[in-house]
Amino acid sequence: MNAIIGLVLGIGVFLVWLSFWEAPQPITKRHKPESKMSVLLRQADIQRMSPQRFYALSTLVAGFLALLIWVITALNNLALITAVLSFFLPRFLVAQRAKKRTAAIRELWPDVVDHLRSAIRAGLSLPEAMMQLQYRGPEQLREPFELFSADYRSTGEFVASLNRFKERMADPTADNIVEALKVTREVGGTDLGRLLGTLSEFLRENARTRSEIEARQSWTVNAAKLAVVAPWVVLCLMATQPGTVQVYNSFPGLMVMLGGLIISVVAYRVMLKIGELPAERRVLA
Repeated sequence: MNAIIGLVLGIGVFLVWLSFWEAPQPITKRHKPESKMSVLLRQADIQRMSPQRFYALSTLVAGFLALLIWVITALNNLALITAVLSFFLPRFLVAQRAKKRTAAIRELWPDVVDHLRSAIRAGLSLPEAMMQLQYRGPEQLREPFELFSADYRSTGEFVASLNRFKERMADPTADNIVEALKVTREVGGTDLGRLLGTLSEFLRENARTRSEIEARQSWTVNAAKLAVVAPWVVLCLMATQPGTVQVYNSFPGLMVMLGGLIISVVAYRVMLKIGELPAERRVLA
């Protein structure tokens, strides 16, 4: 009997001693940062294609265009340069698509904020106002809000669903709206309508200003593209002469083309940098 009492007292003392120590935290895997290509594909609304498949497609495009240039001009060196440049052509097209889509969606966010403001004034809660955008929101944004609604119904966690919505959109304006909604959800208050109204006016003014500046500077981008393409078109026309083919297929000809390629790329990037507007960064990502 004394042994049992001593054992129980010993276990109690041990449990009291153990309570003063912090429980070991489970080892969790570090979240692997998403690649830039994955973000770019999502911004261009090409989410079904993985980066690996995209790079494989870029390789096929590079091989096809290099073969086409070789058949037309019979310039081995030009075909090699075309293969290298053509590998980055799909990425350039995807980046252009993502840029246009981001600009188009930028014009729609003020309407989204207005819908939220009207729904909240009508007596809906913040999650309900977000969910009804899958039916009444802008056409291009209904699918993301439909995914948000399904996510929220399955989990019941508004903030977590907002975070996943923000990751799917990968848009700086969406980040600002989501963070404003999260702060309002956590802090509370009666000024949500005024906050959304101010945010809508700011987004409209920002989109209008950027559109005007981009329209005025579009000639710089077009001039850069024309200046880069023109010398290579002239080279392809000169390749119709047998003497030109023999010269440019030699090693000095390769050096001349590589020098022209470097000059073209540098001049193109510099001209774009001069006429480029500062891109909106995802500060709140």
